[in-house]
Amino acid sequence: MLLSVVLLSVALLSVVLAGCAQPAGPAPGGTPVITVRSSAFGEGGEIPARYTCDGEDVSPPLAWSGAPAEATAFAVIVTDPDAGGFVHWLAADIVSSSGLGEGASGRNGAGTEGRNGFGATGYGGPCPPSGSHRYAFAVYALSERVALGEGFSRSDLERAMEGRVIASGTLTGTYRRRR
Repeated sequence: MLLSVVLLSVALLSVVLAGCAQPAGPAPGGTPVITVRSSAFGEGGEIPARYTCDGEDVSPPLAWSGAPAEATAFAVIVTDPDAGGFVHWLAADIVSSSGLGEGASGRNGAGTEGRNGFGATGYGGPCPPSGSHRYAFAVYALSERVALGEGFSRSDLERAMEGRVIASGTLTGTYRRRR
């Protein structure tokens, strides 16, 4: 009798624990994760001055992998979460399935570019007014192009991406001005 109670308890515990397990693959919420990297800086690393307002202010190289095969376009949103989500770059309808080279902003490879927080179209590098800030380079794999016109806003892009994001990933770097 005691053995059957123990076996039943173990069986029930196994069922409960199995129901709590996280499946491999998609991140919480069901969206698969893209791995985003840069040859210029690593996750949590310092962004070189070349890619900031203190340097040449060119967009850094970005590489991504792990996007579903059905992705037909990509979008990039670069923000400063330490400055209320200040927008540094918006790019949509990127056709490369593997990334963007250094200085891609302003070239055909960057797709269609939106208006950044500085009021210009294209990439505007880190330029924190004080202290060290984080910069999130988010990449979205899309099931179809969003077809926005040059100079779109972040809210335009986010609305256009609704229901089209099939995977995403983020690389975060930091920057502190040396004055």
